[in-house]
Parts: sequence; structure tokens; C-alpha cells
Amino acid sequence: MPAILEAHDLTKRFALGSTEVEALRGVSLEVQAGEFLALMGPSGSGKSTLLQLLGGLDRPTTGSVVFEGRDISRLSDDEATRLRRERTGFVFQAFNLIPLLNVRENIALPFTIAGNDGNRGEYRDRVREVIALVELNGKENNRPDQLSQGEQQRVAVARAVVTRPSVLLADEPTGNLDYTTGGEILDALWRTCEQSAQTIVLVTHDARAAAYADRVLVIRDGRIREEITLGRRADHSAAPLIARLAQIGL
Repeated sequence: MPAILEAHDLTKRFALGSTEVEALRGVSLEVQAGEFLALMGPSGSGKSTLLQLLGGLDRPTTGSVVFEGRDISRLSDDEATRLRRERTGFVFQAFNLIPLLNVRENIALPFTIAGNDGNRGEYRDRVREVIALVELNGKENNRPDQLSQGEQQRVAVARAVVTRPSVLLADEPTGNLDYTTGGEILDALWRTCEQSAQTIVLVTHDARAAAYADRVLVIRDGRIREEITLGRRADHSAAPLIARLAQIGL
């Protein structure tokens, strides 16, 4: 089957004062439907820039991004906005929840923005399903200030997947969380992939987070330096990944 998401020889350059910074230097990759892929690298490696290009949040300097057979790097601003709203989901470090809305209302927000009632029919059922998926049953009526940080990020995950996007893009979703709470978020992401066949691209600098993925692309200096296949497994120990990284000197 063709890949659901592809990057072809991507470069991205930024002007920094009188100089030009090359954030990506000829990156190519493929993501299969239902795959959990991690983009791993240190700060400044280009991994977040790559995620923004894959999600249509920015355009490459050269190269192309093909999503579901369509070159999204050539879309108009309106077309790119529609694509992000209808076909992709995003999770970031910041939870970006609406303080005055409860858990159910925050999760249903994409439906509300599209002019649909999240309390009716199929939309209500979808909200109920993702609340169970991220294990927030009993918290439906809580506002964000009545939740822990981990619970707030699980609401953000549920909101990102409630529309059943083709691809979920997560940029350091555990970056602001402690070790235990971060594990809860990674477990929630993995369940969406395992139980709902959700395609996920995760950006992280943390081997523990990357170890949840089926496959890890190691990025340094704007290039993919290594591809490490871990496979789908219930044991998310980072030891095999860390050992492989040590073997290749990363």
C-alpha cells in the first residue's frame, strides 16, 4: 500500500539577521497508515521544523510533502487550513485547553468550530469513545483547573483524535510533564495507535518516549542520520533503543 505521508528531499532555510540558517538538508521519509513513528533528536536538530512541514503548518524551501497522495506543500493558505482541520490532529507541549469549558466540551471543540453539536448523535458517541480511550471517565464535567497536568494533556490528546484524523502529529507532548505523568500520555498515544489504528508522528528528544514507536528516525543537523526499527510491542522499555543508539555513537 502507498504511504499515507511522504517527504521528498525537504530543505528549509530561515533568515537570521544577515545570515541564513539551514534547518533541514534534504530529508526524505515515508509513514505508513497505522504506524507509530518517532522523530528523535536534540534541540535544534530540525525535528520540530520537519513536523511543521509534515503537518502543513509551514512550507519547505525546496522539496515536497505528499499527504494521502496530494502535494500539500503547494496548497493555498485556505486549503492548508482546511486540511489541518479535517485530516490532521496536533498535540503540543502546551495543553491549549479553554479554561471555561469542561472536559467534554474541550474535546468536542473541533465539532463546535465546524458548526456541529458535540452533544448529539455520532459526535456525542465519538467524544464518549475518546474519553474512555484516554481513561478520563468520571472527569467529563471537570474544568481544566480541576485536572492534573497529565489529565489536561490527555484531554488535548482526546481532542486531537476525536475527529479521527488520518495522522496525529505530536510535538514533545511530554516536555512539560514529570516522568510518571509523561508515561501516562505516552500510554494514551500508544492506545490510540493500537486500538484505533491511528497513525502517529511523534517528535521527541527523549529515548524513553521514542521507545513507544514502531520505528525511530534519528535527526541531527537537519538530516536523518539513522533509522531504527523497534516493531509494535506492549513492552515499551527504552533499553533496546538506548543500546542501539550507543552502538552507532548517538
